[in-house]
Amino acid sequence: MSAAADTPMTRGEVGDWWATGVTRIAPGEIELRGYPVQDLIGRATFVDTVWLMLRGEFPDPARSRLLEAALMAAVDHGPQAPSIAAARMAATCGVGLNNAVATGVNLLGDVHGGAGQQCMELLADLRARHDEGAALDDAAGAIVAEHRGQGRYVPGFGHRFHPRDPRRDPLLDLVEKAVAEGVVEGRSLEAALALEAALARGRTRPVPMNIDAATAVIYAELGFAPELGRGLFVLSRSVGILAHAWEERQSGARIKGPLPRSVLAGYTGPASRTLP
Repeated sequence: MSAAADTPMTRGEVGDWWATGVTRIAPGEIELRGYPVQDLIGRATFVDTVWLMLRGEFPDPARSRLLEAALMAAVDHGPQAPSIAAARMAATCGVGLNNAVATGVNLLGDVHGGAGQQCMELLADLRARHDEGAALDDAAGAIVAEHRGQGRYVPGFGHRFHPRDPRRDPLLDLVEKAVAEGVVEGRSLEAALALEAALARGRTRPVPMNIDAATAVIYAELGFAPELGRGLFVLSRSVGILAHAWEERQSGARIKGPLPRSVLAGYTGPASRTLP
C-alpha cells in the first residue's frame, strides 16, 4: 500500500472532492452562483435561473426572452415522438412518474433529440469556413454537397411530418429582431439561411429549417456550446414528456404496448413448422 493511501484525508480534501462553483450550501444557507436563494425566489424567473446556473451570470431581458422562446417552442411534438410514446407506455406499466419521465428522456440521443447539437456544430463549421475566406454561399453549398455525397441528412433541415415546421418562422423572426436591436450578431442566423438556400438549389420543393435548426440558431447566437444546446433541448422536451406521462397515468390504462391489441405486428419469419 502506498504512503499516500495510509495518510488520512483532511476535512478540506474531502470537501474538495466535489468542489463546485455552482452552489454553496451550509446550515440554513443556499446560494446559487453566489446569490442567496431567498433573494432569487419570486424575483428571478426559471429561464433566468437556467442561464445563471449554466453561465454564471444573469442574462439581460432581451437574451432571456430569446432563450425562453426556444425552450417553449420545443416542449412537445405529440405521442408520435418516440420519447413521448415511450414515456406513455412506461406510465402504464406500474412504474413511478419519475421512471416514466426518465424512460422518455433516455430516448433522446443522436438520432432523436441530437439534431440541434449537430446543427450547432455545423453552423460553427460554416462560420469557420467563412472566416477563412470562403464565400458564405459557396461554403454552405460545399457542406450540403458533402452530406449528400455521404448519403447523410443535413441536421436541422426538413421534417418527416411538416412540409414547413410552424415553429421556424416565429423563432427566426425573433432572432432577426434581436439582430436589428444589436442583441446578437446574427452570424449563426446568416449561416443557417445560407444552408437553407443551398439545400433548396436544384430542387422543386425547398427543405426549410425545422425546430432543431431554429433553436440551434438561437442557442448559438446566445453563445451556448453545442452540447449545452442538446441539454437545453432535453430540458425543454422533459416538460412534454412529463405532461404526457401524467396524462397516461391518469387514464388508468395498463400495459399499453406500441400497437393497439387488435393490431398484431407483421411476421417475416419461417412458416409454422414441426419440431423434428
